[in-house]
Amino acid sequence: MVSTIDITKMTVRDRVVVDLEVRMQDPDDHDFQPRAHLDGSTLCITNKGHTDQQASKELDDEILEACEKDRFVELRIKFSVEGMHGVLNHSNPIVMDGKAKKLAEPRWKTIVPLQ
Repeated sequence: MVSTIDITKMTVRDRVVVDLEVRMQDPDDHDFQPRAHLDGSTLCITNKGHTDQQASKELDDEILEACEKDRFVELRIKFSVEGMHGVLNHSNPIVMDGKAKKLAEPRWKTIVPLQ
């Protein structure tokens, strides 16, 4: 189950690209089906079947025009799990590289239609 959805950045390339941070409640949970809605000049991202969990952001004129023209939005999603991801307290160096290990950051990219 999705705990929170946050819109971090919006840009226009070939189409509108929206960066999201999605926080899940359980690492074995795979129930995330994003939907994009345009309410006036506000873009709303929701999870299918859960309209109470949403992220929304006011669009400027350039992004709004690109959304209305294309009617598709590209979502770049970064997932994290409550209580599992955060700051790595004890870093274990990789001897060959001399660098510290990082926590895994699952990412996902998809294109969804605007409704």
